[in-house]
Amino acid sequence: MNKYEIVKRIEDFAPPALAEDWDCSGWAVETNREEVDKIMLCLTVTEDIIKQARQQNCDMIISHHPMFYIPFSISSPLAGEDVRRTGEGYIDIYTAHTNLDRAQGGTTDTLIKKLGFEVNETDDFLRFADVKISISELHNRLLKISPNLRYVNNSSVTTLRKIAFCAGSGSDFIEEAFEKGADALVTGDIKFHTALESPIVLFDIGHFESEIPVLQVFETLLPDIETVRAEERSPFIYD
Repeated sequence: MNKYEIVKRIEDFAPPALAEDWDCSGWAVETNREEVDKIMLCLTVTEDIIKQARQQNCDMIISHHPMFYIPFSISSPLAGEDVRRTGEGYIDIYTAHTNLDRAQGGTTDTLIKKLGFEVNETDDFLRFADVKISISELHNRLLKISPNLRYVNNSSVTTLRKIAFCAGSGSDFIEEAFEKGADALVTGDIKFHTALESPIVLFDIGHFESEIPVLQVFETLLPDIETVRAEERSPFIYD
């Protein structure tokens, strides 16, 4: 399949215009090759992921997290003459980051669906679900996604009626979630003082764990080309 058709499908779903100004969604590495036979999907591109892609004969990597903030083109003067001529040994790398976070059906929506809820309200990166669920039931559902779940319940709440969700790092949205009537926020990367002062229940399921379900979006968009998920995990180790 032509790699630009692959990218078009992703961008039709998650338009680049939705990305934050500071973000580097789009091409991270673009070779001279146009036809792609096999794609590796991953959350984050690392040296190990590139090695996996080469070992499995992938022509392209599609990731959620950007590699860096300056795209690298094989035709760039930064590339050697041999690379510019053939692109041999290089793998195309394309990223859909904050545009995928904002897109309907994107990163956070995929997490919510996996938990068995439906989105009732959307506000930029933040999603809301109207529910009636006990803390213990939500805790059990989240444990299936993140065995190392941690949570904060400063007010000893027992029942939740409105939950806010933000996959990745969403601690900046705590006040907004509270102001919009949410009883809890499900996200990752909660810091100590943020947790200490939170007016609502916080569930920290981990950055990796909250975003890894989004890879199924790429699989759904690309049913007619071979895709393989990279073997990757959270960098944190819990005993």
